[in-house]
Amino acid sequence: MLKRDIEFLYEIGTLKNTERSWQQFMGSGCATVPEHSFRVVFLALLIARGEKFKDEEKILKMSLVHDLSETRTGDTNYLTAVYTKRDDKQAVHDIFLGTSFADLNKDILHEYEERKTLAAKIVKDADNLDVDIELKEMEERGSIIAKKMEPSRKLIRTQKLYTKTAKKIWDEIQKADPASWHLKANKWVKVKDAGR
Repeated sequence: MLKRDIEFLYEIGTLKNTERSWQQFMGSGCATVPEHSFRVVFLALLIARGEKFKDEEKILKMSLVHDLSETRTGDTNYLTAVYTKRDDKQAVHDIFLGTSFADLNKDILHEYEERKTLAAKIVKDADNLDVDIELKEMEERGSIIAKKMEPSRKLIRTQKLYTKTAKKIWDEIQKADPASWHLKANKWVKVKDAGR
């Protein structure tokens, strides 16, 4: 089994080379799949805490594996999904086959795909919210297409987000300044006499 576990680790390492397919429309500078997944983990934890969901271990595991099939299927976007038939179930089955992580497919990923539990809804909300954060970052860097996507993203807020906490986060993302975190931390701004 250890041999398959090592192969699995190499396989998930290839995600760093897997770009999100919406780069086709957005141009360069889009997050890779693991960059997206990393922020999804923290968004999901934030939503879980807002919803008073206690099983953070489940949230962490589900967030980590939510896009794992993309090592074999690649990423699809709202347009390519119309024309592409992906077998995510088979891909994930094969990814986990013979590894120490097979339970993540049978239990955690299956639950996520069904979207019936609060945990699954929290992680899907996080998956969606990461797109909105990235769009705000791109808009900050001058992307015109990011601004043009606002109407469709408003539909996500009203029709696709499951939890109250996610909707509150969405509203805050729209008002937030992506640069404020580092500008407020800048010692040259905070301390008048710094550098003299």
